[in-house]
Amino acid sequence: VASAALAEAAERWCARTPFQLIAAEETERRMDFYAEPGVSFYVLCPEAACGDNFHVWSESEDCLPFLQLAQDYISSCGKKTLHEILEKVFKSFRPLLGLPDVDDDAFEEYNADVEEEEPEADHQQMGVSQQ
Repeated sequence: VASAALAEAAERWCARTPFQLIAAEETERRMDFYAEPGVSFYVLCPEAACGDNFHVWSESEDCLPFLQLAQDYISSCGKKTLHEILEKVFKSFRPLLGLPDVDDDAFEEYNADVEEEEPEADHQQMGVSQQ
């Protein structure tokens, strides 16, 4: 059940980032993620009973250095959720994804800015047509 919950959390995270969950291997507790242009990484999930940490890695030499931030975060003290780790990975990969780098404070949901701007754009168009 725990692995299903993790996969569900991963899917929710993917829904608002450029990443896709391309493989979820239950026996290895491994989830593979991919985003254009060729950004890939995987997460090894700990067994609930053994209390290990999550582990993030990439088989791509281009991606691996960017995971340092997330790896440091995981090894710092305190339990981390899959969501928190994926957020760190996303932040780490922003330069590779062609997205502007952001401060932790300003790091809201990936789509938040887009959703807020759309209604304003509609109002402007209506304002123009009424004149």
